[in-house]
Amino acid sequence: MKVLIIKISKKYAALFMMILLCLLIIKMYHSYSPVIKYIAKEPIYRGNPNVKKIAFTCNVYWGNEYIPTLLGILRENEVKITFFIGGSWAKKFPQILKDIYYEGHEIGNHGYNHKNHKDLSLEENKKEIMEAEQMIEEIIGIKTRLFAPPYGEFNNETIKAAEELNYQIIMWSIDTIDWKKPGSDYIINKVLKKAHNGAIVLIHPTQDTVEALPTILEELKRDGYKLTTVTDIIPSKNN
Repeated sequence: MKVLIIKISKKYAALFMMILLCLLIIKMYHSYSPVIKYIAKEPIYRGNPNVKKIAFTCNVYWGNEYIPTLLGILRENEVKITFFIGGSWAKKFPQILKDIYYEGHEIGNHGYNHKNHKDLSLEENKKEIMEAEQMIEEIIGIKTRLFAPPYGEFNNETIKAAEELNYQIIMWSIDTIDWKKPGSDYIINKVLKKAHNGAIVLIHPTQDTVEALPTILEELKRDGYKLTTVTDIIPSKNN
């Protein structure tokens, strides 16, 4: 009886083993099929920490009396910021929204009815965002892509809704709590004390804010900060 002996070089032996290993991995992959959960883009609380820039966001849902003064201060200081606009507010004050936009400021979405988004379902979250987007687009002709949830409240459904609608959720790293009417000195001291690279400063159109803002802008510029919009300090959604 003759025994056939086939000599295989080390090169082909290694190749053969690699093929076997790949086949084994493929078999294991198909035999184990885990449920892939939805992975959402996390909300952004601050921008690039390596760049000396600070973004200001102004959430607008109620009132109109202080916005012309606020716009004048920003114009005088040559600063552009991001205004997050409530849909129902935009419906009441379309000309003021146009004024904000035509001054060159960035426009974001603040929901339509100023609801607490952490209590909403996926579809309810999407409805609030989409209705505000549609109202803003009707007035100034642009689609918003940044979303600031009212009260800073959100849940997993909010995150998923924003991602599905191609939005980025924006929060803040410095809250002036100007809506509590703490006084202009409090706002000035808080912002200047907590200022940092990539900071996102939350303000509202209030009397205390318009009184505090000139000093804040002047001091931050003196400290070497560039004051800008949210988009200017955060990564692109395509990155």
